[in-house]
Amino acid sequence: MSELKTITPEEVKNKLAQGEELHLIDVREDEEVAEGMIPQATHIKMGEIPTRLDELDEDKEYILICRSSKRSENVGWFLHDHGFNVVNMTGGMLEWTGETQPKA
Repeated sequence: MSELKTITPEEVKNKLAQGEELHLIDVREDEEVAEGMIPQATHIKMGEIPTRLDELDEDKEYILICRSSKRSENVGWFLHDHGFNVVNMTGGMLEWTGETQPKA
């Protein structure tokens, strides 16, 4: 595979609006998610991904999110290499126009 699957923020927003169950992982740092993250997302910092693989299910598709989509792409390749089905949200939170909430 020469490139990761991608999805746009708009596509994610539309899927959520239609009630689709998405598995979103926000890989940004604590101070970034404190400013707001997609309410349905799970926060796992990029640096914690290798030690938290047991929390992920190889049968699910994960949509990875960061600020601009570069870190999430890196995490995507790492997870892909470990057998996970991943999609990178292009443009990241910089292009997200949907609802956000500070991490609880």
